[in-house]
Amino acid sequence: MVGDFDSWDVCDGVCMNLFEKLPFAYEKAVQWSGREEEFVKRAGFVLMARLAVSDKKAADEKFISFLPYIKRESADSRNYVKKAVNWTLRQIGKRNITLNKLAIKAGEEIYSIGCKSARWIASDALRELKSEKVLRRLIGKENKKVQG
Repeated sequence: MVGDFDSWDVCDGVCMNLFEKLPFAYEKAVQWSGREEEFVKRAGFVLMARLAVSDKKAADEKFISFLPYIKRESADSRNYVKKAVNWTLRQIGKRNITLNKLAIKAGEEIYSIGCKSARWIASDALRELKSEKVLRRLIGKENKKVQG
């Protein structure tokens, strides 16, 4: 089914409304992220991004394990892929303060790759992940967890 995707909206819709709910979502996210077909690769990263948002009970390690795949594919200059890679990095980094620090470190490493796509992905993600708004929310979330 994923091999038949030919647009970003169908890809994202199916991933967000079906695939993220399936027990093999994490496995497929990793598998698809390494595929060459543009929308199959995008599907892998859309799944990663959605899982970072919606799987509230998942351990940080699940998302830490995605960071090498984000780095690996950050040189892909295809618009729909680089936007999904960026989205994934940002969503992981907005989960909690620990993942924020790790996503920022990954973003800095991605920036140092030096290609145009990697620099765009990293610059955009780092701007958001280091923003006062995001940090304030994550620190507040952390404080609530400690207090309660």
